[in-house]
Amino acid sequence: MRNAANVRRLANQYAAQLQQCCPHNPMSYSIARTVHAHMIASGFKPRGYILNRLIDVYCKSSDLVSAHHLFDEIRQPDIVARTTLIAAHSSAGNSNLAREIFFATPLGIRDTVCYNAMITGYSHNNDGFGAIELFRDLLRNGFRPDNFTFTSVLGALALIVEDEKQCQQIHCAVVKSGSGFVTSVLNALLSVFVKCASSPLVSSSSLMAAARKLFDEMTERDELSWTTMIAGYVRNGELDAARQFLDGMTEKLVVAWNAMISGYVHHGFFLEALEMFRKMYLLGIQWDEFTYTSVLSACANAGFFLHGKQVHAYILRTEPRPSLDFSLSVNNALATLYWKCGKVDEARQVFNQMPVKDLVSWNAILSGYVNAGRIDEAKSFFEEMPERNLLTWTVMISGLAQNGFGEESLKLFNRMKSEGFEPCDYAFAGAIIACAWLAALMHGRQLHAQLVRLGFDSSLSAGNALITMYAKCGVVEAAHCLFLTMPYLDSVSWNAMIAALGQHGHGAQALELFELMLKEDILPDRITFLTVLSTCSHAGLVEEGHRYFKSMSGLYGICPGEDHYARMIDLLCRAGKFSEAKDMIETMPVEPGPPIWEALLAGCRIHGNMDLGIQAAERLFELMPQHDGTYVLLSNMYATVGRWDDVAKVRKLMRDKGVKKEPGCSWIEVENKVHVFLVDDIVHPEVQAVYNYLEELGLKMRKLGYIPDTKFVLHDMESEQKEYVLSTHSEKLAVGFGLLKLPLGATVRVFKNLRICGDCHNAFKFMSKVVEREIVVRDGKRFHHFKNGECSCGNYW
Repeated sequence: MRNAANVRRLANQYAAQLQQCCPHNPMSYSIARTVHAHMIASGFKPRGYILNRLIDVYCKSSDLVSAHHLFDEIRQPDIVARTTLIAAHSSAGNSNLAREIFFATPLGIRDTVCYNAMITGYSHNNDGFGAIELFRDLLRNGFRPDNFTFTSVLGALALIVEDEKQCQQIHCAVVKSGSGFVTSVLNALLSVFVKCASSPLVSSSSLMAAARKLFDEMTERDELSWTTMIAGYVRNGELDAARQFLDGMTEKLVVAWNAMISGYVHHGFFLEALEMFRKMYLLGIQWDEFTYTSVLSACANAGFFLHGKQVHAYILRTEPRPSLDFSLSVNNALATLYWKCGKVDEARQVFNQMPVKDLVSWNAILSGYVNAGRIDEAKSFFEEMPERNLLTWTVMISGLAQNGFGEESLKLFNRMKSEGFEPCDYAFAGAIIACAWLAALMHGRQLHAQLVRLGFDSSLSAGNALITMYAKCGVVEAAHCLFLTMPYLDSVSWNAMIAALGQHGHGAQALELFELMLKEDILPDRITFLTVLSTCSHAGLVEEGHRYFKSMSGLYGICPGEDHYARMIDLLCRAGKFSEAKDMIETMPVEPGPPIWEALLAGCRIHGNMDLGIQAAERLFELMPQHDGTYVLLSNMYATVGRWDDVAKVRKLMRDKGVKKEPGCSWIEVENKVHVFLVDDIVHPEVQAVYNYLEELGLKMRKLGYIPDTKFVLHDMESEQKEYVLSTHSEKLAVGFGLLKLPLGATVRVFKNLRICGDCHNAFKFMSKVVEREIVVRDGKRFHHFKNGECSCGNYW
């Protein structure tokens, strides 16, 4: 009897000590550990309330190992212990362990609370179907759902609902249960209605009307009720309805206003977002970190740098000791604002001063460096990052590809996979763009095959990248086939395909595609018109170019930029219409810059307009004294008419100013290896065999009428020497190598960094006829497809 009394006294003492752990506070875990240790030392065997209390404290302190150790020692755990562990494992994301405990619980001891814990676990782990099935199991087994059950199951249904009938069925169940007057349940039901309204299978307007009716019938509404309705209208693009709803609120809730501002920003209504921000201030509604992040995002996306800077100044003045959560989210938004507005150093300064940083912070600065083309700093910053996610790798891979570091981009793509990251479609798109710039067709095809194998072949970003890759690698047919079979197209897809057709000499097809784009109600943007004007320039379509240029502002409200004017000047000059080109330059709304004068000089070079060409060159010398292209074009223009003294003067001027001409080179991919040739090459190990082959081929070409055009030798020398110089051009060597090494009948694809030589262009027409093969050459401006003695450019290039 004395022993039993001692045990009861000790149990009461332990229970009283554990009572201090309720409610849970930072000291609870320490107290529980101390009490538990004393029990073990004294030999006391806890049962009932004490065991359950210990398990509860361990679970709430995230010490699931200790909680499970206690649970496993219980021969027949009661429903309280089981429910506690189910909830803890669900909260920690261990849904498999939670399910294991739940389904091991005998039906005879289960209760509604236990079901609620498991349903909530499914919901928190985004398993809506599992939650709904368990709710059905609860009803089949005769348990009565309570308010918490409905709140949890409605949260799960919101994850998967796509049918209006499901909304009506669950609404009926709520009303029949008697929970139709509970605010938390009705809020969850509202969420189901507004999320289902986003489904393409339902009428969003009718479901939002049903949600509004439910809202109006609620006897009590809280902050979540109003915010859910506004977020629902915003989610379904009904911004006017959301604004009317907000304006009708009697209580000025900051969460509701934040939802409205966020909706404006998400849909691109940046001025409206800023106006809402200002109105909050006038009405005395306190801004919080969510308000600031939304309005800073509006400033960043709209380019309102000064507005964003003013917001930053206000934050510094009014938030001297911000919380860490406030500081993190707002500083991330500030860093994004600065880099998107071209202020990368200021963004880095914000980053350096942040008291806490997360992966979003690091990715923001990396994006800033990449976007500004500061690749060396981006690479260094990337290596410093304490952790990386898929976005980090994708930003870096795409940045390297788009800034001319294609080989490094592909190496980084492979490194990402070796470090255990499975590439997404955006990462693939970056790697494919790298292949496009490198003209690595075989590698690009391998990436395409991997895309199909992984199920990313329907990705819009990857599809657009593949169109560009095939086009830049000379396989325009594959690009067009891909374009026709893509499940969805956007303006980028159309732009890429129009550009591809134009660059490959299919001007009429490119313009037909543009007209089809307009019929499909796809609005052209400034990039579209750049591609269309380039197409007109390549094909000499002056009237069409004029018409499309005028339509930019006249029909589509797009103000032509200097790049559009440069395309028009190029079009006019190539067609020899110099007076029209001069008139356009003189009437431009802005001062003509280097692209304008370069286009004019190139046209003068083609047509031998010396006086105007010299004027253009002089303007370029003033604007870009170190640009080698100006010296080369002027020198070539003098050489064409035999003014060798002037050629010498231009070359001396280049030497005096330290300007070096970019060396011409050509390359070809054979058996997954890229072979590079320079003019008069003696380095390539098989170059002598190429020279011998070209000499044999030249004899056959001469029989068909080919005569080397020595006017394209821009040096003063004897005729025989000029013919030899022409025979050593890099593009001829690359084509000769391809003809020697590729299988019979295979298309030869060669790429050159500069414009193709006029004699080489003529030679390849004869060559394609002699060898009865297609030869494709991509130069610095466009593609030339040589077949049966003809070129796709129609000799207009």
